[in-house]
Amino acid sequence: MILEYKGSQIFYTVEGQGDFIVLLHGFLENSTMWTNIKPSLLKNHSVICIDLLGHGQTGCIGYIHTMDAMAEAVKTVIDELQIESFTLIGHSMGGYVALAFAEKFSHLINGLCLLNSSGAEDNEERKTNRDRAIEAVKKNHKTFVSMSIANLFAPDNRERFAKDIELVKQEALKTPLQGIIAALEGMKIRPNREVLLQNSNFKKMMVIGRKDPVLEYNTLINQALNTTIEIVEFPDGHMSHIENMNELDYKLIRFIEK
Repeated sequence: MILEYKGSQIFYTVEGQGDFIVLLHGFLENSTMWTNIKPSLLKNHSVICIDLLGHGQTGCIGYIHTMDAMAEAVKTVIDELQIESFTLIGHSMGGYVALAFAEKFSHLINGLCLLNSSGAEDNEERKTNRDRAIEAVKKNHKTFVSMSIANLFAPDNRERFAKDIELVKQEALKTPLQGIIAALEGMKIRPNREVLLQNSNFKKMMVIGRKDPVLEYNTLINQALNTTIEIVEFPDGHMSHIENMNELDYKLIRFIEK
């Protein structure tokens, strides 16, 4: 479905029946990333997949897409569908957007799952790396995309999941240059939202890959200390929905239905 939004458009899908689940993809991804995860969720639930700003079939609305701006776009879809409560699941950048949404609209959320994501802000090294990434994108975005996708998988999984990596790359290459840069700029300036993981009343879960090349394992574990967050650990990388698909299916259903 297409929703007109700020001179552009938001693409989203709605399937199934039952309590609502909203799925938010990560950087360089789009709503197709959930294709293999959706079937188990759809058995007893309604599933909404949204293409975030500058990704998939959703257009760009500026040079910088902050996580707050993306959260506002998500809220527009929720309002259009007149949904009063749902479980929110965000992968990587989608987790940053989910936290921005939860900060503004916590009354709508039954549960929040950060899938290979974090409540922390970028440190100075990460901000510098974002700037370097932006320059690399401007020079040759296809090379940047190809290298970035492969590096999301645990090193010993890159040959095993070669076909999956190629499919992810093909979807990532559909992301427009402006969308890539706007998201990098937005992630770079996002604030720390760890307090939401500590103090919010809705149920929470973090899915962590021990060999995640993007997010440092101990940093993620520390975010969950002395909180009610359920921690799910997998032995692989940043792409748990591919590297650990069956196990993730089971964990998500348990979390949603508990």
